[in-house]
Amino acid sequence: MIATLIILLVSAILFVSGKVRSDLVALCALLALLLCQILTPSEALSGFSNTTVIMMIGLFIVGGGIFQTGLAKMIGSKVMTLAGNSELRLFLLVMTVTSAIGMFVSNTGTVALMLPIVVSMAAAAGSSPRRLLMPLAFASSMGGMMTLIGTPPNLIVSDTLQNAGYEPLGFFSFLPVGLLTLVVGVLYLLPATRMLAPKDKSKENRKSGKSLKDLVSEYGVTDNLFRVHIKDNASKAIGSTVVDLNIYREYGINVLELRRSTGQNRFVRTVNQQLASPDLTLRQNDVLYLSGDPEMIEKFASDYSLRLLDRHTDEIDGSSSNASMDFFDIGVAEILIMPTSSMINRTVIEAGFRSKFSVNVLGIRRKKEYILNDLGGQKIHEGDVLLVQGAWKDIARMKNESSNWVVLGEPLQEAAKVTLDHKAPVAAAIMIAMIVMMVVESIPVAPVTSVLLAAVLMVVTGCVRSVEAAYKTINWQTIVLFAAMLPMSIALEKTGVSEMISGAIVTGLGGSGPRLLLAGIYAATSVMTIFISNTVTAVLMAPIALQCAVQIGVSPVPFMFAVTVAASMCFASPFSTPPNALVMSAGQYTFMDYVKVGLPLQILMGVVMVFALPLLFPF
Repeated sequence: MIATLIILLVSAILFVSGKVRSDLVALCALLALLLCQILTPSEALSGFSNTTVIMMIGLFIVGGGIFQTGLAKMIGSKVMTLAGNSELRLFLLVMTVTSAIGMFVSNTGTVALMLPIVVSMAAAAGSSPRRLLMPLAFASSMGGMMTLIGTPPNLIVSDTLQNAGYEPLGFFSFLPVGLLTLVVGVLYLLPATRMLAPKDKSKENRKSGKSLKDLVSEYGVTDNLFRVHIKDNASKAIGSTVVDLNIYREYGINVLELRRSTGQNRFVRTVNQQLASPDLTLRQNDVLYLSGDPEMIEKFASDYSLRLLDRHTDEIDGSSSNASMDFFDIGVAEILIMPTSSMINRTVIEAGFRSKFSVNVLGIRRKKEYILNDLGGQKIHEGDVLLVQGAWKDIARMKNESSNWVVLGEPLQEAAKVTLDHKAPVAAAIMIAMIVMMVVESIPVAPVTSVLLAAVLMVVTGCVRSVEAAYKTINWQTIVLFAAMLPMSIALEKTGVSEMISGAIVTGLGGSGPRLLLAGIYAATSVMTIFISNTVTAVLMAPIALQCAVQIGVSPVPFMFAVTVAASMCFASPFSTPPNALVMSAGQYTFMDYVKVGLPLQILMGVVMVFALPLLFPF
């Protein structure tokens, strides 16, 4: 028992100090329990096979699919437009929309999604973002209280109940509590956030890198962009390759990309982008994106019986009628030619960008001049900046040629920012199906199975770009922290620590009735969460709360809810939850701002819950 308490105490001190990564602290604690022979290897590693841990991994991937398809941003942006210029409506929409998204997506991801939307809407309404960003962070935590999957503490208390032989909590068992937290939060924050008066400090204009649309606009590529449709089945282009047509030498035209229909579904994008590689055979209904002299493009279209599309004509299968650069399958980047480059004084054709790297050169920036025509014959100069187009992986591969050029920016990071808007309906269908399987008890599928199925479908259907991208959506620090700390509860119970602590609480408060004992559990959890992450706090307090309820012979359900609410509703510190920390810089908040606004809310929430939980879930 002494060894377990020492390990727990040292872990808590390290968690609070923040000088060592929390996942490393958890792993070291796990190793200490193993070395002291408090846990067997199977017990120590049981957290990594726990269904809750597996479910959290799946939910990270599902959330990644929702973000990468732009589904969450699409919903948030459309709803936020309802606010108009009213500060009150804007505040209420921030709270309700954020909490609604937070029901199904991690609170960290919800804040990351909503933060830029809220800032822009505040600017449009003439309101201060400082009044909205702290409520945004708090609302994401309140939304997480509404469903089983909203926040890790909810999964933890449900798992604790199930392991003790009780009925697990349902998907919407948390909804009444979550709605109550939201009502309390709205009523308190509406007047309280007036204390967050805008600061007079001048804001730094941090210039971010150019977006992909900015690059295309800067070089004027869209102004020089034309589309031709191989509509006539008698066209001489059908069955030929770009090399066979000799387009550049005959017409001086650059073929930027080809778009090809892959189906007839109007609800999902069925047009693929690809570079016109030398061995790519043209088919009927293909659309070629070209740049060059307008007269030569008209001549090329006439010679091969191609239909020249104007800006008001759809391409194929209901796709966009605008001739614009999209970045779903291929992207653009700038490369700066180095003084040591072997490309200097060679033409673009001689440099072999297409043959060696499978990329097109769309334009050249030479000092203040932009060159878009006759690119193949242009000689490359030292200091030239070339705008290249290609598959994201091919652009990233160009970073290896550091002696010839420098790739400006991070292509793979830019690719990750591009939302796959055409997949949004698919992501929505998968998310809804997952929720239905978890909610409808007559469907014989375990919650963890439905989450894993949804995660796999997100990858298979392309809502997440690749398996590698799916792995990147997972917050492995959270997973390792949670999985490594779960066995701590086994150690606490095995060595009698949980029973000792619960006995002390029961001895001190149990004689005064279950409500006061509930208040003690809530207060202990709430104070602990200020210093330790809510996930770790829930792992440690859930078995203690269960033991307290069992010892006085009452239902453990309200005590489990006291743990999860107290662990999640921690507002007094910017470091108590990731959402609080995320908005600190953007809102220019100080630590005392959280104490002034968050601490009274945290106390108020505790008082309300001590009276409300026994009414919702009787002892």
